[in-house]
Amino acid sequence: MKGLLRQILLGAFLLAAGSAAMAANHTVRVGGGGLTYSPARLTIQRGDTVTFTNVSGFHNVVSDSGSFRCALGCDGSGTGNGNPNSSQWNAVVQFDNAGTFGYFCEAHGSPGNGMFGTIIVEGGGDPPFTITPAITGNWYDPAQNGHGFQFEMITETLVTAFWFTFDNAGNPAWLVGTGTIEGGKVVMQVNRSTGGRFPPNFNPGSIVNNPWGTWTFTFTGCNAGKVDWTSTDPAFTASGTMPLTRLTQIQGSTCP
Repeated sequence: MKGLLRQILLGAFLLAAGSAAMAANHTVRVGGGGLTYSPARLTIQRGDTVTFTNVSGFHNVVSDSGSFRCALGCDGSGTGNGNPNSSQWNAVVQFDNAGTFGYFCEAHGSPGNGMFGTIIVEGGGDPPFTITPAITGNWYDPAQNGHGFQFEMITETLVTAFWFTFDNAGNPAWLVGTGTIEGGKVVMQVNRSTGGRFPPNFNPGSIVNNPWGTWTFTFTGCNAGKVDWTSTDPAFTASGTMPLTRLTQIQGSTCP
């Protein structure tokens, strides 16, 4: 892969988090001082994230519509579990659509009654984000600093991505995907490359590209998006989702 130094990129993901431009993140305190969310009513912009932080008590956060259910992570996202829990957990939810979203604690309320809150997401009148070559660069999740993606827009419709990450056993993994732009999304077929050795023992004939699964990237702006994945590789979690924030941008590129 031309011009790519994997170790340098991993170092950037580890050290440069503080310099990244990102969509706004908001914090909602769960419990602490009573059966409440604080603030109980929050207004954000489309593409922003909300971090629910359990201060004390046996709680979770559940969307009235069922779009999220979170405590120790969120149901359906890797190993997340949305059951009420008394530990000091944090759960991050990204809001990609404008509207009003109610949520509640299963242990202490129901929609509109008891321990509940409301999030108002503005920006519904804005045009959908159009993917341009300006997405080229490195992206990551600030809450999981230490791994991330590199994007490169090859043509007007073709994008490639590399995920420098680790499998469930902690082994370094290099995942490669290529896909086409579909509106504000990119859907990719993904392979995992194995069999290589460090030079001078590298042999191109030893490289094996095994099918890994799919990625679906949804961009809500120049600096914000998310990835949803499914994998058939038993060394990885079968499905999940993760918010993404831009880490670096190519010099001279602009994003409207």
